Amino acid sequence: MGGEKKFIIAIGILTVILVVAGAFIFGKQPQQAQNSTDKADEAQLLKDAKNTKGDPNAPVRIVEFGDFQCPACAAAYPITKAVVAKNSSKVYMVFRHFPLSVHPNSQIAAKASEAAALQGKFWEMHDILYEKQNDWATSQNPKELFDQYAKSIGLDVKKFDGDLDSVTGQVNSDYSLGNTVGVSSTPTFFVNGQKYPGVVTEQQFQQIIDSITQSAPQEASTSESPAQ
Repeated sequence: MGGEKKFIIAIGILTVILVVAGAFIFGKQPQQAQNSTDKADEAQLLKDAKNTKGDPNAPVRIVEFGDFQCPACAAAYPITKAVVAKNSSKVYMVFRHFPLSVHPNSQIAAKASEAAALQGKFWEMHDILYEKQNDWATSQNPKELFDQYAKSIGLDVKKFDGDLDSVTGQVNSDYSLGNTVGVSSTPTFFVNGQKYPGVVTEQQFQQIIDSITQSAPQEASTSESPAQ
């Protein structure tokens, strides 16, 4: 019996070692954006875009599909804000909604941003929702907090409340578009149609922007016919 018990213990220890080794070797990679081979129709991505920053004729066009309750989106928020500010003459930014069903307050948060947009304050609400995500994400009554945010950014709160239900169509339209172009997680970015799922670091963004803007003049010159 003693020998059998020792054998069972040894097998158990070996199993643990193999599981740990497997987890080390095959463990998940950090959720940093990887350059995907997928490319979407950029005309689709930009069509009827409402929540935008910058010049639509800029050489770099970034479309983000985001969920306000998504922690990864909150991590990406200061990065994209800094990148757009640093490259304001080069970048056109579009935000589209992709509220995930696993986040119970994400749908109403998306509607809060759209209700704010009707008063010209989408980006102000966008920013405060990410900055205060930890406060409202688990709230049983997030609308009460959203009313406070609306007041703090100078909205007519009564109009804001009245608009919450009327903007559902815009949120659903963005979500449907996301499904069409292959979005399955948030955040997902498209840069000039090229898909980048996950959090894109500031360095990655800058490399992409520099690559596009540095090659743009060359592409323009090669497309011109030689002078006759």
